Amino acid sequence: MNSPTTPDAERASTGPAASRSARSALLQKGTGPTQAAFRGLYEQTRHYEGYSPAIVWGNLQTRAYATEVLRLVVDLHQIPRDIEAGTAERLTRAKYLGQDGRIYHVLLGEQALLTGIGGPDVMRPQLEHLLDALSVPGLTLGVIPARAPLDVYPGGSFGIFDTKRVEVEGYRGSETILDNRVPLFHRAFDRLCRSAVYGEDARALITAALRST
Repeated sequence: MNSPTTPDAERASTGPAASRSARSALLQKGTGPTQAAFRGLYEQTRHYEGYSPAIVWGNLQTRAYATEVLRLVVDLHQIPRDIEAGTAERLTRAKYLGQDGRIYHVLLGEQALLTGIGGPDVMRPQLEHLLDALSVPGLTLGVIPARAPLDVYPGGSFGIFDTKRVEVEGYRGSETILDNRVPLFHRAFDRLCRSAVYGEDARALITAALRST
Protein backbone atom coordinates (compact mmCIF):
# COMPACT_ATOMS: atom_id res chain seq x y z
CA MET A 1 0.00 0.00 0.00
CA ASN A 2 1.41 3.36 -0.92
CA SER A 3 0.50 6.13 1.45
CA PRO A 4 0.43 9.92 1.44
CA THR A 5 3.36 12.22 1.97
CA THR A 6 3.82 15.85 2.87
CA PRO A 7 6.49 18.27 1.60
CA ASP A 8 9.84 18.19 3.39
CA ALA A 9 9.50 21.77 4.60
CA GLU A 10 6.16 21.04 6.24
CA ARG A 11 7.51 17.88 7.83
CA ALA A 12 10.50 19.73 9.23
CA SER A 13 8.31 22.37 10.82
CA THR A 14 5.63 20.10 12.26
CA GLY A 15 7.72 17.16 13.43
CA PRO A 16 7.25 13.39 12.94
CA ALA A 17 4.06 13.00 14.97
CA ALA A 18 2.28 15.83 13.15
CA SER A 19 3.48 14.45 9.83
CA ARG A 20 1.98 11.05 10.56
CA SER A 21 -1.24 12.75 11.61
CA ALA A 22 -1.36 14.70 8.35
CA ARG A 23 -0.84 11.53 6.31
CA SER A 24 -3.54 9.73 8.25
CA ALA A 25 -5.96 12.59 7.67
CA LEU A 26 -5.20 12.53 3.94
CA LEU A 27 -5.78 8.77 3.78
CA GLN A 28 -9.21 9.27 5.34
CA LYS A 29 -10.15 11.39 2.32
CA GLY A 30 -9.74 8.36 0.06
CA THR A 31 -7.26 6.69 -2.23
CA GLY A 32 -7.39 9.45 -4.86
CA PRO A 33 -5.79 12.21 -2.74
CA THR A 34 -3.41 9.70 -1.19
CA GLN A 35 -2.16 8.38 -4.52
CA ALA A 36 -1.94 11.89 -5.98
CA ALA A 37 0.40 12.92 -3.16
CA PHE A 38 2.54 9.83 -3.71
CA ARG A 39 2.66 10.44 -7.45
CA GLY A 40 4.05 13.90 -6.75
CA LEU A 41 6.93 12.34 -4.86
CA TYR A 42 7.77 10.02 -7.77
CA GLU A 43 7.61 12.94 -10.17
CA GLN A 44 10.37 14.69 -8.21
CA THR A 45 12.54 11.58 -7.77
CA ARG A 46 15.49 10.87 -10.07
CA HIS A 47 16.89 7.78 -8.37
CA TYR A 48 14.80 5.14 -6.62
CA GLU A 49 15.58 1.88 -4.86
CA GLY A 50 12.73 -0.21 -3.51
CA TYR A 51 11.88 -3.56 -1.97
CA SER A 52 8.45 -5.19 -2.11
CA PRO A 53 8.47 -8.71 -0.67
CA ALA A 54 4.82 -9.76 -1.01
CA ILE A 55 3.04 -7.68 -3.69
CA VAL A 56 4.05 -6.16 -7.01
CA TRP A 57 5.62 -2.70 -6.76
CA GLY A 58 3.02 0.02 -7.41
CA ASN A 59 4.64 1.50 -10.53
CA LEU A 60 4.53 -1.91 -12.22
CA GLN A 61 0.93 -2.77 -11.39
CA THR A 62 -1.68 -3.31 -14.08
CA ARG A 63 -4.99 -1.51 -13.81
CA ALA A 64 -6.84 -4.63 -12.61
CA TYR A 65 -4.15 -5.48 -10.04
CA ALA A 66 -3.98 -1.91 -8.70
CA THR A 67 -7.76 -1.82 -8.44
CA GLU A 68 -7.79 -4.97 -6.34
CA VAL A 69 -4.96 -3.76 -4.08
CA LEU A 70 -6.68 -0.43 -3.44
CA ARG A 71 -9.99 -2.19 -2.83
CA LEU A 72 -8.28 -4.12 -0.03
CA VAL A 73 -6.87 -0.86 1.35
CA VAL A 74 -10.31 0.76 1.30
CA ASP A 75 -11.92 -2.20 3.01
CA LEU A 76 -9.28 -2.33 5.75
CA HIS A 77 -9.17 1.38 6.51
CA GLN A 78 -12.90 1.96 5.89
CA ILE A 79 -12.27 5.08 3.81
CA PRO A 80 -14.21 6.52 0.84
CA ARG A 81 -14.46 4.05 -2.05
CA ASP A 82 -12.83 6.25 -4.69
CA ILE A 83 -10.91 3.28 -6.02
CA GLU A 84 -11.10 4.37 -9.66
CA ALA A 85 -9.50 7.72 -8.84
CA GLY A 86 -6.77 6.07 -6.79
CA THR A 87 -6.05 3.54 -9.52
CA ALA A 88 -5.76 6.27 -12.16
CA GLU A 89 -3.25 8.17 -10.01
CA ARG A 90 -1.22 5.04 -9.34
CA LEU A 91 -1.06 4.06 -13.01
CA THR A 92 0.14 7.56 -13.90
CA ARG A 93 3.36 6.85 -11.99
CA ALA A 94 4.37 4.29 -14.60
CA LYS A 95 5.04 7.07 -17.11
CA TYR A 96 8.15 8.08 -15.16
CA LEU A 97 9.86 4.76 -15.89
CA GLY A 98 12.68 5.41 -18.34
CA GLN A 99 11.79 9.10 -18.59
CA ASP A 100 14.39 11.89 -18.45
CA GLY A 101 17.17 9.65 -17.20
CA ARG A 102 15.36 8.43 -14.10
CA ILE A 103 16.86 5.28 -12.56
CA TYR A 104 14.88 2.61 -10.70
CA HIS A 105 16.24 -0.49 -8.98
CA VAL A 106 13.41 -2.64 -7.65
CA LEU A 107 13.48 -5.92 -5.77
CA LEU A 108 10.45 -8.20 -5.52
CA GLY A 109 10.22 -11.20 -3.27
CA GLU A 110 9.21 -14.34 -5.13
CA GLN A 111 6.09 -14.26 -2.94
CA ALA A 112 5.02 -11.12 -4.82
CA LEU A 113 4.68 -13.30 -7.93
CA LEU A 114 2.50 -15.78 -6.07
CA THR A 115 0.26 -13.66 -3.81
CA GLY A 116 -3.24 -14.13 -5.23
CA ILE A 117 -4.36 -10.54 -5.73
CA GLY A 118 -7.70 -10.74 -7.57
CA GLY A 119 -7.29 -14.37 -8.59
CA PRO A 120 -5.88 -15.88 -11.81
CA ASP A 121 -7.65 -13.49 -14.17
CA VAL A 122 -5.83 -10.58 -12.55
CA MET A 123 -2.53 -12.31 -11.85
CA ARG A 124 -1.86 -13.69 -15.33
CA PRO A 125 -1.85 -10.26 -17.07
CA GLN A 126 0.11 -8.83 -14.14
CA LEU A 127 2.85 -11.43 -14.48
CA GLU A 128 2.95 -10.93 -18.25
CA HIS A 129 3.38 -7.22 -17.58
CA LEU A 130 6.36 -7.97 -15.33
CA LEU A 131 7.97 -9.99 -18.11
CA ASP A 132 7.66 -6.96 -20.38
CA ALA A 133 9.07 -4.73 -17.65
CA LEU A 134 12.37 -6.62 -17.65
CA SER A 135 13.34 -4.70 -20.78
CA VAL A 136 12.13 -1.24 -19.70
CA PRO A 137 14.96 1.34 -19.99
CA GLY A 138 16.09 2.76 -16.67
CA LEU A 139 14.57 -0.09 -14.66
CA THR A 140 16.57 -2.85 -12.97
CA LEU A 141 14.14 -5.49 -11.73
CA GLY A 142 15.34 -8.25 -9.44
CA VAL A 143 13.52 -11.13 -7.79
CA ILE A 144 14.60 -12.73 -4.52
CA PRO A 145 13.91 -16.48 -4.75
CA ALA A 146 11.88 -17.85 -1.85
CA ARG A 147 14.67 -20.21 -0.83
CA ALA A 148 17.58 -17.87 -1.46
CA PRO A 149 20.01 -17.44 1.45
CA LEU A 150 19.65 -13.97 2.95
CA ASP A 151 22.27 -11.63 4.39
CA VAL A 152 19.60 -9.62 6.22
CA TYR A 153 16.17 -10.47 7.65
CA PRO A 154 13.42 -9.74 5.08
CA GLY A 155 11.50 -6.92 6.79
CA GLY A 156 8.65 -5.07 5.07
CA SER A 157 8.29 -2.94 1.95
CA PHE A 158 10.29 0.26 1.67
CA GLY A 159 11.45 2.74 -0.96
CA ILE A 160 14.52 5.00 -0.99
CA PHE A 161 14.02 8.27 -2.85
CA ASP A 162 17.09 10.10 -4.18
CA THR A 163 19.25 8.34 -1.57
CA LYS A 164 18.07 10.53 1.34
CA ARG A 165 14.39 9.80 2.00
CA VAL A 166 12.76 6.48 2.90
CA GLU A 167 9.09 5.52 2.84
CA VAL A 168 8.29 2.42 4.89
CA GLU A 169 5.01 0.65 4.18
CA GLY A 170 2.65 -1.06 6.61
CA TYR A 171 -0.93 -1.44 7.79
CA ARG A 172 -0.81 1.97 9.45
CA GLY A 173 0.28 3.63 6.22
CA SER A 174 3.62 5.01 5.14
CA GLU A 175 6.24 6.30 7.57
CA THR A 176 8.65 8.89 6.19
CA ILE A 177 12.26 8.62 7.40
CA LEU A 178 14.70 11.48 6.86
CA ASP A 179 17.05 11.08 9.82
CA ASN A 180 20.07 8.96 10.71
CA ARG A 181 18.09 5.77 10.08
CA VAL A 182 18.30 6.27 6.29
CA PRO A 183 21.73 4.54 6.01
CA LEU A 184 20.20 1.47 7.68
CA PHE A 185 17.85 1.05 4.70
CA HIS A 186 20.72 1.51 2.24
CA ARG A 187 22.56 -1.33 3.99
CA ALA A 188 19.46 -3.50 4.02
CA PHE A 189 18.84 -2.90 0.32
CA ASP A 190 22.44 -3.70 -0.59
CA ARG A 191 22.25 -6.96 1.34
CA LEU A 192 18.90 -7.91 -0.20
CA CYS A 193 20.44 -7.35 -3.64
CA ARG A 194 22.98 -10.09 -2.91
CA SER A 195 20.14 -12.62 -2.80
CA ALA A 196 18.29 -11.38 -5.89
CA VAL A 197 18.43 -12.76 -9.42
CA TYR A 198 18.16 -10.63 -12.55
CA GLY A 199 17.76 -10.93 -16.29
CA GLU A 200 16.99 -14.41 -17.54
CA ASP A 201 16.98 -15.87 -14.04
CA ALA A 202 14.33 -13.37 -12.96
CA ARG A 203 12.41 -14.09 -16.15
CA ALA A 204 12.45 -17.80 -15.33
CA LEU A 205 10.91 -17.19 -11.89
CA ILE A 206 8.19 -14.95 -13.30
CA THR A 207 7.45 -17.42 -16.09
CA ALA A 208 7.20 -20.29 -13.60
CA ALA A 209 4.74 -18.29 -11.51
CA LEU A 210 2.72 -17.49 -14.63
CA ARG A 211 2.54 -21.15 -15.63
CA SER A 212 1.33 -22.14 -12.17
CA THR A 213 -1.37 -19.43 -11.97
